[in-house]
Amino acid sequence: MDTRHLVDREIAPLIDLFPRVDLASAPIDQIRASAAESYAILPPPVIAPEEILVPSIHSGPDIPIFLYRPAASKPGSGAILHIHGGGMVMGSVQQMQAGPAALAAVAGVPVASVEYRLAPEHPFPAPQEDCHSALTWLAGQAETLGFDASRIIVAGESAGGGLAAALAIMARDLGGPAIAGQLLTYPMLDHRTGGEDCPYRNPTTGEFIWTRASNRFGWNALQGDYKADDARRGWFSPSRAEDLSGLPPAYIATGSLDLFFDENLDYARRLTAAGVPVDLHSYAGAIHAFNAIPDAALSQRFNGGLLAAAAVMAGPARG
Repeated sequence: MDTRHLVDREIAPLIDLFPRVDLASAPIDQIRASAAESYAILPPPVIAPEEILVPSIHSGPDIPIFLYRPAASKPGSGAILHIHGGGMVMGSVQQMQAGPAALAAVAGVPVASVEYRLAPEHPFPAPQEDCHSALTWLAGQAETLGFDASRIIVAGESAGGGLAAALAIMARDLGGPAIAGQLLTYPMLDHRTGGEDCPYRNPTTGEFIWTRASNRFGWNALQGDYKADDARRGWFSPSRAEDLSGLPPAYIATGSLDLFFDENLDYARRLTAAGVPVDLHSYAGAIHAFNAIPDAALSQRFNGGLLAAAAVMAGPARG
């Protein structure tokens, strides 16, 4: 189905800025270089980061972190671990600074953005282990950075949102560090989406930016030789987790035309069934990465809601 007429008119120019690419048709380095040029449209960060190397707790290499500190912190507030997007195979903290910097400035909390290893060179569980190591490091910095370690939230967009959701499951299963909330922007949650076993058959989603073919490529790269048949499958693909109980509250924002629309709604439904509080938002006419057009009314509504949720989730405990 041709869905261009369903795309919000202010968002539609994004379709031509990010033309459809067959990820399997070029070397991964070439794909990443092309993506880096596209990410150049993002605005500069409102806070300059500190670059830090933190140790892995899973026998991996040291992990680069970009740390954003707000000019003024709110007493009793927590911190945010941010995980960038890129389909599990591209993107970097260097290329995607605007989002975590804005979170730090508006929420008034330190934000650490993690440079996790990318697939296919580093398949599951390498990215997840890097994120868990970064979370562990951040929790240990509460006194130094002046935040409440019980108020840490995880945040991410697209693949980063999927890794944030996976990290919440992983931290629960491993006994910590504690996570107070999940801030998930059109998260990449279900490795079946777009494949033969896909449980969602929505004809209006996934035509632009991140397609079914792109999704198959990203998930296959992340999966490597992993069979997704053991207790870690929820760490790999959060939608495959059998038990979602005991997870922190979630804020989930997605677009009605995004490939991840159905898996995001289904995950929200399953979270609520497991007793997890969920704040769910769907934006009509929104395709994947729609907020890359920051001046669009749709993007402003999205950004306002996301930043407000971050301020509440990571802010001082109420009551």
